[in-house]
Amino acid sequence: MNAQNHTRRHVHEIVTVGQLVSMESWDVVVIGSGPSALRAAIACAEGGVNPLMIDELGVGSASGANPVAGLAVSIDEMDSKSHAEDTIISGGDASDQSVVSSVCKEGVNTLAELERWGLVLRRREGGLPFAAIVPGHKSARLTGCGDSTIRETTRVLEEQVIKRGIRRKTDSLPLTLVTDNNQVRGVIILDIVSGEVSPIQAKAVILATDGHQGIWSSPSNGAGTGSVLAMMAGVKLRGMELTPKHPLSVKDFGIDIPMDVLGVGGRIRRENGEDVGPEEVLEGEKCILDLRGIDTDSMVWFSQTSSRVKDRLGIDISRDVIPISPNVAFTIGGVPSDESGRVIFDGFTDEGLPARLWFTGLYAVGRSANSGMHGEAPLPGNLLLEELVTGKLAGSHASEWASEAKFGGEEMFEAAVDESSSKISSLHDPTGIPIVQFSSELTSAICSEAQNTSLDKIRDIRKSGLSLSDESQVMNTEVVEAIRLQGMAALAESILGGG
Repeated sequence: MNAQNHTRRHVHEIVTVGQLVSMESWDVVVIGSGPSALRAAIACAEGGVNPLMIDELGVGSASGANPVAGLAVSIDEMDSKSHAEDTIISGGDASDQSVVSSVCKEGVNTLAELERWGLVLRRREGGLPFAAIVPGHKSARLTGCGDSTIRETTRVLEEQVIKRGIRRKTDSLPLTLVTDNNQVRGVIILDIVSGEVSPIQAKAVILATDGHQGIWSSPSNGAGTGSVLAMMAGVKLRGMELTPKHPLSVKDFGIDIPMDVLGVGGRIRRENGEDVGPEEVLEGEKCILDLRGIDTDSMVWFSQTSSRVKDRLGIDISRDVIPISPNVAFTIGGVPSDESGRVIFDGFTDEGLPARLWFTGLYAVGRSANSGMHGEAPLPGNLLLEELVTGKLAGSHASEWASEAKFGGEEMFEAAVDESSSKISSLHDPTGIPIVQFSSELTSAICSEAQNTSLDKIRDIRKSGLSLSDESQVMNTEVVEAIRLQGMAALAESILGGG
């Protein structure tokens, strides 16, 4: 029996657990919809396993991710050593040099693969991909499609997922992981349309969701679902105290401008006109972004930025400057993982010696993970690079693991479904806080400079619970928002409480 037929048999396998009518069984489940999730699913398919993707919004939902930078690749260098050095300088002592080296090394291959799949890159004279030098890089490495790099990369990966016939469950919210003695057995999901809670059995689960930057703004900007799921499963998160900010933001208007503009004529200035770097913005100085020096050929690649600034601020970037301030546009803390994307934790060997152990069958990549790639602060262009490289590595490893592993833990699913259903029912408690108030108080608390007071406030918010006005089970968006907010509040407490 070939690998494809073997996989299909598992996909349609029906398992009865207690009072449950049926349960789908998949070799690998990928949770997420962004570049890391898509690349992981493609790698699974390339490894002979047809995975199931689970995401809340559906095809193309990740194309609106914050365009904070393009893709960092050592295009004009003999090797990636200098890129790795710059990455470690930016990340500091918190960087994992082994991970940094392996990810940077895959930059050129990753870019070439995207080109083969149809990514249309900006090019320079001679036909090579255009590369810009931006703060933090010693060489010109930032490449892509201007401010459309995330969107176009996602589109190309979506096409590859569709081409391979990879199955997706959209409008599905993952509620909890089912685990057994530090081994993942599957996931419980909520069908947002029907309101039904159901189990999915899996040999491996890859967490590849967005970051948790929405804690500082809105759940729609990133609820950190992957980190929440791992934390609920008992995994101690790592790097949550690290919250780097993006310097080219207009915070109150939800605008994040990619760092790429600084490599094509954009300049950061003090109000008196003096040129400065991103550090001054991050330190709180009042600065403006001057894009009037960008030439016409370059401006074509930043038309989305021009339109967003015009629509939301009424500013014509060809004539006026943009007031900027630092903003939490992405996060780098999350689930601890190794070079293969395997979730790791501190434990002991059979001989009783301290060791880093694998939470068997569980992987975390991209914004869900903390692999040590970014240390204390990411280098521009490395966020997307890590998503693509670690997604591929995790998918490859998971497909190999799943080909030999067996399903297990069937008896645990009924209890997990009951527990998840009870948690959803508890959201209808009239004594809880309304969703809008809960979200507002959470954001206010995490943004406060008084950390001890903020931690107490977040704990009070969590104890108060949530109340919903919609009693319906079908397409109840309040339930989805409430579940996200509960997870974000738990992450906020982890951030301020040191874990």
